[in-house]
Parts: sequence; structure tokens; C-alpha cells
Amino acid sequence: MNALDTIKNYQQEMTSWRHDIHAHPELAFDEHRTAGIVAEKLRQFGLEVETGIAGTGVVGTLRKGRGNRAIGLRADLDALPILEANNFSYASKNTGKMHACGHDGHTAMLLGAAKYLATNGDFEGLVHLIFQPAEENEGGGRAMVEAGLFDKYPVESVFGMHNIPGIPVGCFAIKPGPMMAAFDIFKLRIIAKGGHAAMPHLSIDPIVIGSKIVEAFQSIISRFVDPQEAAVLSITQFHSGDAYNVIPNEVEISGCTRSFKPKTQQLLENKMRVMATNICLAYGAKAEFNYEKRYPATVNSTAEANIAGQVASSIVGQEQINFNPRPSMGSEDFAFMLQQKPGAYIWIGNGDGPQSCSVHNPGYDFNDNVLPFGAAYWATLVETILPKIA
Repeated sequence: MNALDTIKNYQQEMTSWRHDIHAHPELAFDEHRTAGIVAEKLRQFGLEVETGIAGTGVVGTLRKGRGNRAIGLRADLDALPILEANNFSYASKNTGKMHACGHDGHTAMLLGAAKYLATNGDFEGLVHLIFQPAEENEGGGRAMVEAGLFDKYPVESVFGMHNIPGIPVGCFAIKPGPMMAAFDIFKLRIIAKGGHAAMPHLSIDPIVIGSKIVEAFQSIISRFVDPQEAAVLSITQFHSGDAYNVIPNEVEISGCTRSFKPKTQQLLENKMRVMATNICLAYGAKAEFNYEKRYPATVNSTAEANIAGQVASSIVGQEQINFNPRPSMGSEDFAFMLQQKPGAYIWIGNGDGPQSCSVHNPGYDFNDNVLPFGAAYWATLVETILPKIA
């Protein structure tokens, strides 16, 4: 009997865990209830447990046999600041907070794998199950690494997984190289000279200047980035003014960029800074430009990506695996762990149901039919990488 056959018997239990977590979502670094549930379950399964890593992170460790090899499996705990639109029985009870990205499912799948590995796992060595806080925007992966995650729990490789709407249930996607883009943010403050709207010649209008900068920024991708390299520059905020008849003193413009290569990241920052500074100077205004590198690109190492693909194939069949998916311009802070250790990040299909509209949508919901496939993938990955010593 393979792992999937056994784990299918956990379907109802994993679903109840998932629904409970979904009903009680918690935001970044505030996942106290969720972390408590995870720690309690891991202890029930017989794992060694440490809590409070980077605030609310949890690591469960399972050792079997005489082997000393170790790998890490990572799931994320946090929800999003979204008002849920669903009305099913396990909809969010915490107003303005919602598991709109499926982290409730990720947590339940890794708990299911923990139960299987503790009771049926056929492997030798150590597996560290990493339950990470604050994946959404706040860099909990970096926080765990900086808190000494891999110093205390050394591993030879580390693996992550995320559900993806639009990929059928029972299907996976993975490849070596980039899977998710780097994520950077920027904020520009234009300091000009306000005045009466009827006498613009006595002012330095920051709205006109800001409009010119927005237009200039939109030329960076098309005229400075290699057409064969992927990059995105999105301006998402433009704030200024309070009255119909007043030219304001200042404008604030902000947004984000996405790219896959550090060279492209640096080019975007440099061009934006130069354009903003010089356009402001041309109009007699001042630019204060801040660019912050948030998440690096999520890049799979070749050997680990190939192993992950083979493991997924052994569970659902090779025809159910996309071995050459297009990388996503979305971002993922599992990238910080992949900067420290070889590893791979795999996508698991969430299907096309009415609640599989899009992640970060108020109507989204993780598909419970996915739970056995994800848990079986984790379990089989451990049994494949850490085989029993003869």
C-alpha cells in the first residue's frame, strides 16, 4: 500500500483541521491559535516540537532509524486582511481576516504527512516539518532563517508547495530554475510648491510632474529591459491634493516590481531613481525615492526539482505532471530558504470550482479534495530522499 492509499483514510480528519483553521484566520506574526493547533497535533503524533521561532513559527522533528540525513518540509500559517464573501459553515469568524490563499490547506496537508510519517513512514533519518508565519508580505521565511532555523535544524534540502487554481485536482507542476518572481516595492515623494489653482504659474505642480514620471516609468520595461527577460513595473498608488482649487505641495507615488534576475532588479531600481530625480529637477521640484527589495526570486535547484517531479509522478502518474510550467510573476518568501539550502517549490492543482476563482479573492477556498494528494506528496518525498538503510 502506497502513501496515498493510506492517507486517503485521513481525508475527513484533515478536512476538519482545515475547516477549523479556515474559520479562525490569523494575520502575519499573529498566528498564535494556528501555531498552537499545529504544535498540539505534532506532539500527539509523537514528534519533538519547538514553538516561538520568529514569533509564531513551529518546527516538528521526526527521527527514524540510524540515519543522520535530514530534510525540511515547509508550510505557511498566515491569512490575509480580506473580508470573506463565502457563507459556508466554516467561513471566517474573524471579520476582515481570511484564508484567501490556501495556507489553511497547506498546513493541513503537512499535518497529514506528519501523521503518516510518524505511524507508517518507511524511512531513516530526520525530517523537520517547518510551519512558517507571515508569508504574506512580511517575510516570515526570512525571519525564520535569521532566527537560526537551519543552524538548529540543519538539512541537506528543503521543499515547499503551493496550491494553484486552474490546475486540475491530482495534478502538479514543477521545473528546475525560477518558479516565482522577486518582489520589490517603491515609494516616491515629489516635493514641489503648492498654490492657487487659478494661478498655476506661481506654483510648481507636483501632479503634472508625477504624471510625467508615471509615463516615464512605463517605458522602462519596454525600452531598457531585455525583451527576452520577464519584468513587471506596476504603479498602484498616486496620492495628492485635498481641494478643487488648490495645487498641492506634494505627491506620493508607490507600487511594486517583479523580476527573476538580480541584474534586472538593479536595473529597475537605477532607472526609476534617475528618471524620478531628473524629471523633478527639470521642473524645479525635489524627489525622495525609496526602493526596497522584499522577496528574492524563488529558484528551484536542478537535482531537487527533478526528485520532486519524480515523486509527484509516482503518486498521480507522469501524465499528470507539468514539467515545464511558465514561471509566475507572483512571489513567495520560501525563496529565502532556497537561498540557504538546495530545494524545490512545487505547485499542486486546486481545480476549477466556483471557489477556485483566484487566490487573494474574497470568494476563494482551498479544495478539500486536494488534501490527500499534497500529504501523500510530502510523505513520499521523505521516503524517497531518506530511504530505509538495509
